[in-house]
Amino acid sequence: MEALPLAFTTGWASGINAYACVLMLGLLGRFAGVDDVPHALTTNGVLIAAGALFAFEFVADKIPYIDSAWDGISTLIRPTVGAIIAALLAGQASSLHQAFIATTGGVVALLSHAVKSSLRLAINTSPEPVTNIAASSGEDVAVAGVVSLAAFHPTAALIIAAILLVIGLISVYFAFRAIRRGLARFRAWRERNSNPATGSSAV
Repeated sequence: MEALPLAFTTGWASGINAYACVLMLGLLGRFAGVDDVPHALTTNGVLIAAGALFAFEFVADKIPYIDSAWDGISTLIRPTVGAIIAALLAGQASSLHQAFIATTGGVVALLSHAVKSSLRLAINTSPEPVTNIAASSGEDVAVAGVVSLAAFHPTAALIIAAILLVIGLISVYFAFRAIRRGLARFRAWRERNSNPATGSSAV
């Protein structure tokens, strides 16, 4: 169960930005000598793939509506990555413990992804892109910071990740109306882009 704090923290980070989480863990394991990082995450292939996907998400996540579309695509990816990382962290644990730790990582990742995608819909009700850039940049810094802390102080990182998750869930509750408006605008934006002729005729 020693892997549980790190599994919880990386689950939270995966739900925000799975590729940044994998990249940070891989770099820490390979170049900072963090023994708790599974070897599979430190290989060249994983680092290159995670770096390329992180670079793509770094840009896409800062563009209004594109960010919400990317969140939709990532609905299955982020929780899956969170569960896989947690399972790798469990290592040679018994099957029951490994399943529990993997489930913890996946569930926490799903919750943090839901918070991120919901609040991003609320942010998209703002007509300017500055808030999107600020929110995305803040998320990138938070993921890098919390994962780095988790590598050396997993319990402290777990507490911070849990606090951030609770704050996020409370924020979703209070921003529910804005999230509904953002979802409606996102659907309208998606409809216009999927049927450009309709949008042209409406103009």
